[in-house]
Amino acid sequence: MTTSALDQTLTDGDRDTSRGTIGTGRAYAWLLIICGALGTLASFVITDDKFKLLEDPNFVPACSLNPIISCGNIMKSDQSHAFGFPNPMIGMIAYPIVLCIGVGLLAGARYRGWFWLGLQAGTVFGVGFVTWLQYQSLYSINSLCLWCCLAWAVTIALFWYTAVHNIKHDIIKVPAGVRSAVLEFHWVVPVLWYGIIVMLILTRWWSYWKTLV
Repeated sequence: MTTSALDQTLTDGDRDTSRGTIGTGRAYAWLLIICGALGTLASFVITDDKFKLLEDPNFVPACSLNPIISCGNIMKSDQSHAFGFPNPMIGMIAYPIVLCIGVGLLAGARYRGWFWLGLQAGTVFGVGFVTWLQYQSLYSINSLCLWCCLAWAVTIALFWYTAVHNIKHDIIKVPAGVRSAVLEFHWVVPVLWYGIIVMLILTRWWSYWKTLV
């Protein structure tokens, strides 16, 4: 079976059987670091622009490029504060935590199964929330925010590859055939997922995009 660095066969360094703790390879650790850093950056920029918009209703964010790619429209919407405060403030907390976990894993940290399940639960909430935001952006607000799109992308990657890690280490138990397929073809899900989002964006505003060609 052909595998990548992410889904290599278990090594002694991945699992400490005497303590019941589980580590990970460098690829997944770097994924957490990169996604955590990009998510933090996106959340910071959106939060900063949101506060500037609250101070000055006429403020135009730098990422408001045209009638479709308009961060200002997103930030002024009711959906931008779904829980009573700006949505990116959630990211300002969550993504740095992910970044710190990745740095710890890169340094050799190992965690118990309940920790990995907790991380999985967090990514499930995250991917569910960004999926709702995607629907709202496309079909209710009728605008896109590029920084939001970056947050969507990293959250999807975090969710899926945390699931791959947990399936690989039997933290999430699945049939052997499913486990084998997930480890060998792990790249299929994110490629299809991102492809569907791109297609939805293209078809939603096709009449506009074709004027740019």
